Amino acid sequence: MIYALLIGAIAGWLAGKLMKGGGFGLLLNVIIGIIGGVVGNWLFATIGISITGGLVGDILTGVIGACAILFIAGLFKK
Repeated sequence: MIYALLIGAIAGWLAGKLMKGGGFGLLLNVIIGIIGGVVGNWLFATIGISITGGLVGDILTGVIGACAILFIAGLFKK
């Protein structure tokens, strides 16, 4: 559980840095990163892609999921 929280925190922070204008502040980006890990896993499973690689793969999956969430949330932010 702590592993998932730390990965989500890193993923949310990275996604906030990657998305232009997509940041919602550190705390919300961390929460979005945690949710993004779940979304990323679901997204990759749906399209049939399996990312392995331990820590790096988990962070990559979380960042991609968090970027997707930040993109969608940015549409409503405007």
